Amino acid sequence: MPTTRLILIRHGETLWNLGQRYQGHLDSPLTDAGVLQSGALASRLIGHAFSALYSSDLGRALQTAEIIAKRTGHIPRTDSRLRERHLGIFQGLSKREIQQKYPEEYALYKSGGPAHVVPNGESAAQACARILDCLKELARRHPGESIVVVAHGGVLSALLVHSLGVSSGAPRRFERHNGSWNVFVCRDEKWFLETWGDVSHLEAAKFTPRTEEA
Repeated sequence: MPTTRLILIRHGETLWNLGQRYQGHLDSPLTDAGVLQSGALASRLIGHAFSALYSSDLGRALQTAEIIAKRTGHIPRTDSRLRERHLGIFQGLSKREIQQKYPEEYALYKSGGPAHVVPNGESAAQACARILDCLKELARRHPGESIVVVAHGGVLSALLVHSLGVSSGAPRRFERHNGSWNVFVCRDEKWFLETWGDVSHLEAAKFTPRTEEA
């Protein structure tokens, strides 16, 4: 099977990223910095040939994709399977608010492993399964091509740990910057990491990368 090259992008900074609030399936708009980050990504992508632009249907990712599309001429195709993990009762709250309001649930969230389901939400394993199903389908749809996907920190994490064979329950010891450039290739239905956390386009534009919550 021909190789598919995937440029996987995390959306630009949002108001809730700035306020360190858990977003999940809720949303907040891009900040001014997030808009500029998206523009920097668009400028970088102009120099790369790619056949399709996909995006999570959540507003922060789609807004990022639309800024890119205005520069590259692509039409963003949305897919709800590219959403962030559904964080249920934690959504819209800061870490401190969650610890105060739901101390037992938060302790389970941190220690319960990938099968633990956040009340009214989903488990890390459930989120990972839908994300990987979507990305596998996109790779099959675009054999021998390069595509761009704009999504979320959880989507980046899911593909990274899957590619490296790391347990999804292992502690996260990697950063997921807003507006980052990450590249994977799919060959014979196996994923390989090529580039992780590249923010050179942001540094060139004098942005400071951020690593806030989902």
